[in-house]
Amino acid sequence: MVDVDYYEILEVSRDATFEEIKKAYRKLALKYHPDRNPGDKEAEERFKLINEAYQVLSDQEKRALYDRYGKAGLEQEGFSGFSQRSYDDIMDFFEQVFGTSFGRGFGRRRSERKYPLDLSLEIEISFHEALFGTKKEVEYTYKVPCHSCGGTGAQGGQLQTCPECHGRGQIYYRQGFMTFSQTCPVCHGQGEIAQAKCQQCRGAGYEKRQERLQVEIPEGIDSGDRIRLQGKGNVAPDGQRGDLYITVYVEEDEHFLRHGDDIYMEVPVFFTKALLGESITIPTPRGERELQLKEGTRDKEQFRFKGEGFTNVRTGRRGDLIVQVRIVYPKRLNEKQRALLKELEASFGVEGKPHEEPFSSIFQKIKGWFGK
Repeated sequence: MVDVDYYEILEVSRDATFEEIKKAYRKLALKYHPDRNPGDKEAEERFKLINEAYQVLSDQEKRALYDRYGKAGLEQEGFSGFSQRSYDDIMDFFEQVFGTSFGRGFGRRRSERKYPLDLSLEIEISFHEALFGTKKEVEYTYKVPCHSCGGTGAQGGQLQTCPECHGRGQIYYRQGFMTFSQTCPVCHGQGEIAQAKCQQCRGAGYEKRQERLQVEIPEGIDSGDRIRLQGKGNVAPDGQRGDLYITVYVEEDEHFLRHGDDIYMEVPVFFTKALLGESITIPTPRGERELQLKEGTRDKEQFRFKGEGFTNVRTGRRGDLIVQVRIVYPKRLNEKQRALLKELEASFGVEGKPHEEPFSSIFQKIKGWFGK
């Protein structure tokens, strides 16, 4: 990993106070924590850099050396910006905040876990199911420690210190003033390797099992929302079990559109009903409703039905149904209809010729151009 500016890493100025550095560290460390970014190597490396920067900038003596001489000054004085012990202390901080299920799954020396405890899957539901809530049956696969090797992946559970990284899980090397690191390719960050692979799980350290669950989908759930099922994830060698996170995606509807907790729908209205302001019956997601048009209703005019939308899963407040009018005109006219419309037009008199009055002066001006 290339050495970069510690202040840039924590996104603070060079004259930042300790409290500002601490606040920035916590924000970024939470964002890039490996348990929130499983399998994301870039986030993993970013997380290490954030902790390395904090170890230096939170220490008054180290920070003074770094400000004056850079990272080379720290190394000359025997300081290291990042150590396994300091990393363990940081992971302990996360455990205090989030519990033991958050923070011990990655990059630890002699880690017990060969797989993350939390699981995730996706389900798709209809617009109607999201509006009113439903129950869904899901079937998924989870992992339990291999009963033969106790989850170590080693025959008889016999492990030895990795000869490549000497138990650190990382390999470090320098080029000039730049320090690089990478996950040990032999032990894959575990710090230990099996003397011989377990024949039962072939070194994986786990077995797979299937489970079927009935999941309660609350009314008002939206695409991207997650449902947490506590204690339904993978099982660790110490018996601890992670959680199952179900991400819900809602299918689009042909007639209704969701925006937040509101529902939008378009209602075609014949032009005579819009002019007269009649009452029409419309089908809504919650049943038939009477829409009272006002005289001279315009195209794209909206009418609101309070409390007819989605129920907010967090506040319990229900959104609205917004009905937008689309004026429909006849595609063809027969002679009788044409005559009736002409008669209606004439009955309006001057009001039926709104285009003439605003343009009368323009007509006169144009005639003057031609001397008429």
